[in-house]
Amino acid sequence: MSKISVIGAGSVGATVANDLMIQGVASEIVLVDVNKKKALGEALDIYQGAPFHSPAIVRAGEYEDTENSDIVIITCGVARKPGMSRLDLAQINVNILKDVAASVVPHAPNAVYVIVSNPVDVLTYVFNKISGVPENRIIGSGTILDTSRLQSELAKRFCISPKNVHAHVYGEHGDSSFVPWSLVHIANNHVDAYKESSPDKDRIHWNRDYEEVEQFVKKSGGQIIENKGATFYAVAMSVCHICKCIYADAGTALAVSTMMHGEYGVDDVCLSTLCLVDRDGVRGKIMNKLTEEEVAKLQLSANKLKEVISQINF
Repeated sequence: MSKISVIGAGSVGATVANDLMIQGVASEIVLVDVNKKKALGEALDIYQGAPFHSPAIVRAGEYEDTENSDIVIITCGVARKPGMSRLDLAQINVNILKDVAASVVPHAPNAVYVIVSNPVDVLTYVFNKISGVPENRIIGSGTILDTSRLQSELAKRFCISPKNVHAHVYGEHGDSSFVPWSLVHIANNHVDAYKESSPDKDRIHWNRDYEEVEQFVKKSGGQIIENKGATFYAVAMSVCHICKCIYADAGTALAVSTMMHGEYGVDDVCLSTLCLVDRDGVRGKIMNKLTEEEVAKLQLSANKLKEVISQINF
């Protein structure tokens, strides 16, 4: 038996639960939400598609129903509204997270916790400080979605499968994120060397378009929100991928948000670097050799997050 609890039955939480069932990630999925009717409706809707997929129980529940969960996914919180500052959003969602942590951790003390709510790096930090859950079992979804956007964009530009693109976004899940281009490889070639090695060289147009690609990655979420009002499909798929990597137990390299302890000169803040994820959560960080400029960008991102954290009450 594998059990995953999803806290928050909004668009992201419900889509996560649906994807978990479709992909056969868990045999039991529990949806918990302050709006109990919403959680019940979402659970019923998802479960009634179970005959078409792997057998799974999908149900709404209370916090006590999260007992014995392998993974708890926290998606609850408010979305940023027009006129609301990033700090306003952070304080509201920190207050919600405090209530959630106090309610769920006593029932699922041994679970791996995946924080998805925004601002995800700030909330991952707060959860580390208030929950009592060991750091290795706390994972912020961080830049895993930004990384997916980066990989898919580079795959399109280089006419190759995204699975052959090894590139990650580091830092905050936000404006100060960046791509360590020194580490980006495509089919075992550095990104700037691949074109000459490829049979598709005449179709590839690449002139070290670093800034253009990074701006695309940063603006993609806003573009989706402008067109459809919210983002939740790709977010949900990325969270399901984290869950599959936890269950796989092999150790998978993911760009996720974790507590920093002096790595790259960054301490006492959560942000994304490349980590190995397995059944125990985060096995450890992969200490890739960054350039001096990339280290400086990571430290800048850390400082931006610390500015927000310093103004939050928790």
